[in-house]
Amino acid sequence: MNGILNICKPAGITSFGVVSAVRRLIGEKRVGHAGTLDPMAEGVLPICFGKATRVIEYLQEDNKLYRAEIVLGTSTDSYDAAGKITMQADYSSVSRRQLEKSLEGFRGDIQQTPPMFSAVKHNGQRLYSLAREGVSVERKSRPAHIYRLDLVSFKPPLVVLDIECSRGTYIRSLAHDLGEALGCGAHVSALARLAYGPFIIEDAVSPSLLETAVKDNDWQKYVYAIDSVLQSWQKITVDDEKAQLIRYGSGIDITDIHVKADVTERCLAYDNEDDLLAILVFDAEKDNWHPQKVFA
Repeated sequence: MNGILNICKPAGITSFGVVSAVRRLIGEKRVGHAGTLDPMAEGVLPICFGKATRVIEYLQEDNKLYRAEIVLGTSTDSYDAAGKITMQADYSSVSRRQLEKSLEGFRGDIQQTPPMFSAVKHNGQRLYSLAREGVSVERKSRPAHIYRLDLVSFKPPLVVLDIECSRGTYIRSLAHDLGEALGCGAHVSALARLAYGPFIIEDAVSPSLLETAVKDNDWQKYVYAIDSVLQSWQKITVDDEKAQLIRYGSGIDITDIHVKADVTERCLAYDNEDDLLAILVFDAEKDNWHPQKVFA
């Protein structure tokens, strides 16, 4: 089988640990995840297996929704509760009005500096490896976009936020930067991913439930089709002749097939049985559509 599982990662294990568990349970070597969650975090972790691993790069383009619990008054070196305390300050003067005003500066396009405890590479080494050795290096800021930033509750020192964000957003950095803006420091005490693209936490399956389903031989009911993460893309249906060309990796002319004027870069090709054949991309030099990834 090929497809995607919407797994609810428990807190306390790594994303790679979930991948390893799924690989063992379903007996598939090609297994990967989209969007790493920190060990302390829980929630939606899409696991792709078989040919579905080839759409991970597109799934990573989707927005994510998090619920973050943030503690004011204490900063840590990892920007979360697992790190060493680097600063403590009085948070009692922070009002709800002041908090909401500070949150305004984190909506829309922002710049973030990745935490030292992150998977970003520096001279070929992961930052978290350097951080564990006590080494701190200068990190370049990166762009991110916050589509939605809602204050769910404020019971000092605890702040609960819902954050809908783009790829590459560090929630721990957001919490740290918010603490800096408020002048009292802050860190993430708990984090849950509520949604990732089309996948929501209400439909997510725990690893233990998946294990039970595998034993009962009905785990396939939790599998999403490969194209479930590409529903917004232009779709075309090709005849048998063109389908065969696509299977062989040859470019095709689709001028006889309706394509929306605003979609000129890529589309999904299906055969007459409505099975996904490939992702096609437009080749301007050859003036045809070439299969970038073939699934048939």
